[in-house]
Amino acid sequence: MRAENGEQQKGYAMTDKLVFYTNPMSRGRIVRWMLEEVGQPYETVLIDWASGAKSPDYLAINPMGKVPTIVHGEAVVTECGAICAYLADAFPQANLAPAPSSKLRGPYYRWLFFAAGPIEQAAGAKTMGWEAPPERKAMLGYGCMEDVINALDGALQGREFLVGDSFTAADLYVGAHLGWGMSFGTLEKRPVFEAYVARLQARPAAVRANQIDDGIIAAQQQAQPQPAE
Repeated sequence: MRAENGEQQKGYAMTDKLVFYTNPMSRGRIVRWMLEEVGQPYETVLIDWASGAKSPDYLAINPMGKVPTIVHGEAVVTECGAICAYLADAFPQANLAPAPSSKLRGPYYRWLFFAAGPIEQAAGAKTMGWEAPPERKAMLGYGCMEDVINALDGALQGREFLVGDSFTAADLYVGAHLGWGMSFGTLEKRPVFEAYVARLQARPAAVRANQIDDGIIAAQQQAQPQPAE
């Protein structure tokens, strides 16, 4: 339930430390955006691909050895969709999720998990060059790429946001997948998608998040040894 008088929900404490494990060239950019939307202080721990992701210390937190991960007090949360959902509920004052009693909670969950399931699976399959024969697409949770794209297209027609009349974590998560997929050619560019992503990317929190991660990448590149002439 949403907290009364601006207080935190029971089970979450304002003093709980929030730690974000990420790499700026990863899906961690989605969670960075979510953290900026939440607006609470957090500590960033950068994980390098060469050794950090598979180090014993990090594997003790996330046995998959992947980013992103957040640690909030005693809670450890992995998987972008789960992290976005968790943060929206942990910090309800940010208004990034419908109240649990709202009828909008259903479609909110629907589109969060649509991004984590069908969109992610369809984009991954295209990246790997996999395509199921038409007679076997029913065996796949996402059906086929055309089904995924058309479903999302229909959901966004004539709408500014996916759920109700305000921005939620579902928009952030779906919009991040769309922006990434259209940039790298794994998801089809359509006018409704491009307009939707442009609106979301113009949000101050999205701008801040991109500036932070882009700045980290630039600093890392400058710190790399330069080849001798």
